[in-house]
Amino acid sequence: MTAISEQRSRNMSAIKSKNTKPEIAVRKLLHSLGYRFRLHRKDLPGSPDIVLPKYKTVIFVHGCFWHRHENCKYASTPKTRSEFWESKFVGNIKRDKINQTNLIKLGWKIIIVWECDLKKTHYLKDLFLKINK
Repeated sequence: MTAISEQRSRNMSAIKSKNTKPEIAVRKLLHSLGYRFRLHRKDLPGSPDIVLPKYKTVIFVHGCFWHRHENCKYASTPKTRSEFWESKFVGNIKRDKINQTNLIKLGWKIIIVWECDLKKTHYLKDLFLKINK
C-alpha cells in the first residue's frame, strides 16, 4: 500500500454512518420547529436517519459523496481505484432506490436532505414545512 492509499484508508474508516454532523444539524432544526421523531428505525427499509411516525414521513440525510448528489461539487470520484469507487457508488444508488420504493409501498413519505443543502437554512425550513401536508 502506498502512503496515499494508506491515508485514504484511514480517512474512509473514520467516516461515521450514524449521528453525523449533517444529521445532527437536521435533527436540531426539526426539534426547534417542534417536530418529534425517532432515529434509525431498523424495522423500516434502509433504517431511515429520522422517522416522524405522526406524519408517516422518513428523512434521509445523504452525504453528497457517498450517495452521488447530481451536479454537486462534493460528489467527486477519487482518481485511484476508480473501478472500485464506481462500483461502490452504483451499489449505494441502487440500494437507496430499492429502499425508497419499499418505503413508498408501505405508505411512507420520503424526504432526502443533501449535505450541501444544509448551508441553506431557508431551504430546509421550507422543506420541513411540507411534512404537515
